[in-house]
Amino acid sequence: MTRVVTLPDAQAAAEYAAGEIARALGEALDRRGVAHPALAGGNTPRLAYQVLASLMDDWGAVELWYGDERCVEPDDPESNHRLVAESLLAHIAGAGRIAPQEHRIRGELGPEAAAREYAEELRARVAPAEQHGLPVLDVALLGIGEDGHTASLFPGHPEVQDSSGALCLPVHDAPKPPPERVTLSLPVLRAARCPLLLVTGAAKAEALGAALRGPDQRVPASLLASERLLVVPDAAAAARIDPSDCSYAGETAAR
Repeated sequence: MTRVVTLPDAQAAAEYAAGEIARALGEALDRRGVAHPALAGGNTPRLAYQVLASLMDDWGAVELWYGDERCVEPDDPESNHRLVAESLLAHIAGAGRIAPQEHRIRGELGPEAAAREYAEELRARVAPAEQHGLPVLDVALLGIGEDGHTASLFPGHPEVQDSSGALCLPVHDAPKPPPERVTLSLPVLRAARCPLLLVTGAAKAEALGAALRGPDQRVPASLLASERLLVVPDAAAAARIDPSDCSYAGETAAR
């Protein structure tokens, strides 16, 4: 059953999400001695990363991954790596903490080469689950677009229905710039121990409501649904959620 925790505003949602990520990473470190989170791009997680930087004293055994990346240079304003470097890694370094190991998707190689390289790196570094053989990330932080996309899985695109077993997929002709991207596959994202969907703002309300109505390939984010999925919207993004349309445990948390 998908759990939904609604917060009053974007700042509170970011703080809550950061706390959940830190908790999951702490559990992974305690149990396995290493933690593997996958991070999201876009504007929504920036606040969460700034908060997260201060919630952990020891990042040395954390290995950062990405749910997707744009095929641009790493210092390009559209780069997810650049977002994480500015909002998370810089704050960790500024506090004098040991930096985590970052596994960057080298989007500048182009979609096919970058996807192939990242899949090899992911398979080499992240332990698989015995039942399906997919690498199991400890956390997969995700967002949702106004069209219902998540990571770089867009409505109507073949990556949403991919059944090849690929861990990473090249993306062409994305409906929002830049058009060339790399994304983790839906099975890899779903296999994470803690998939977390952070959603803020009224512009995302319709898409989030649709995502929680049930699996629909026209709304790729809806395909994340599982008993492990945690959805953290602010009040504006939660405005179109109808509990009668989906099966979830909903709660409202104060700041």
